[in-house]
Amino acid sequence: MSHTIVTTTTTTTTSTIADSGIIDMGYVRSFQAMLKIAQIVVLLIAFLCVHCAAWTDYSAYRYFEVVTVWFLITFLIFYIMYVFRLQKKIPCINWPLTEFLHYAIGTLLIFIASIVAAVNSQGYAGLVAGSFFGFFATVLLAMSIWMSYKITCGSQPTSAAV
Repeated sequence: MSHTIVTTTTTTTTSTIADSGIIDMGYVRSFQAMLKIAQIVVLLIAFLCVHCAAWTDYSAYRYFEVVTVWFLITFLIFYIMYVFRLQKKIPCINWPLTEFLHYAIGTLLIFIASIVAAVNSQGYAGLVAGSFFGFFATVLLAMSIWMSYKITCGSQPTSAAV
């Protein structure tokens, strides 16, 4: 009777290339980061179009300015946070859910501000351009809501032991 002994060795290697450095280059090159940069730029353009236009009804456009600047700063903070991996330093906050809620609220408020700006533009080219970029920012934010929803509330894998 012959006996055969089979020895199996498993080698596991880990790479720290992705974790090296301060900046997360994987995130910088991702679609989410490019979308966030596009949102920041479009919101900045929308704000500047309305802010630099010569208009007389201050109350209608101050809301637009406040909303665009607020969410521009908020999305810039999210971008910086993800680029420098700061969300890993504060694990007690559910960052994907927080970002999802900011996108949902931002989309609604920027859409309302864009409608108000479009209705009250009355032939001012800067105000028309600002409302156009506000609507464009709304579309970009809706794309982020969809991507954030897939991450936050997407289907969770279930394992059923049979």
